[in-house]
Amino acid sequence: MDEKSLHELSPEEFREQVHSFEFWFGAVQGYLDGLEYGHGAQTEEATFSESERDGLITVLCNYCVGETAALEGTGGLIGIAPNRAAKIFLSTQAVDEGRHLEVLVHRLSELGVGDVEAEIARRAHPDLLTFKRRLLEYVHGGEWVSAIFAQNVILEAMEFAVFNQHVRDADARTREVLTGIIKDERRHIGFGENELGRRIKYEPSVRERLWYVRKELDALVLATFEGTMAELGTPAEERANLGRSYLQTVERLGFV
Repeated sequence: MDEKSLHELSPEEFREQVHSFEFWFGAVQGYLDGLEYGHGAQTEEATFSESERDGLITVLCNYCVGETAALEGTGGLIGIAPNRAAKIFLSTQAVDEGRHLEVLVHRLSELGVGDVEAEIARRAHPDLLTFKRRLLEYVHGGEWVSAIFAQNVILEAMEFAVFNQHVRDADARTREVLTGIIKDERRHIGFGENELGRRIKYEPSVRERLWYVRKELDALVLATFEGTMAELGTPAEERANLGRSYLQTVERLGFV
């Protein structure tokens, strides 16, 4: 279905279409076709100093933690989703998150990491691990609103901000991998914005619940930003700007 036809649909029909597997397949095919593990087969590997390589490995390990949290969270959310359309969308998101994790693990292998799981465990930022634990507690506790907010707004906004910052100075292979992931993040945030926006309209008390979730998780996000981007040599001022960018993204959605 073309863009004009989509906008002629009723709001309910529009959601049905854009949350479908059919729409998902058309979207991802356009920017993944011809890639191998997220980058072109002919894209040359960069030459890194030892410190540059080590910093990049640490950052990619933390990206893997975030994507694992999103993958596990999405899988659990399918079971508690309130309707069929949400379940279908989340099943497409689970595929996205699985692909993200796969291409990031492969990128670590390209950088010479042998035991990827051990390296991720050794380098994972403690605040990011706490974030993952809290997200999964929301999911396993059946807290649909809190879990969707934590995952499809806060976590996705965090990754969107970090990845957009990283691609500015990334090596060619990493830049291509992250560019594909960023396109998926936009779609995931859109689902969270739509779902929560409709709930707030009919259930004003939801806004207060989201305020408490954000109050707890924002500090973890900002601490993760600081530690992760420092590994890339990002100047302190730019790290502060990154934090502000994340906060502005969440605030712009108007939930809290």
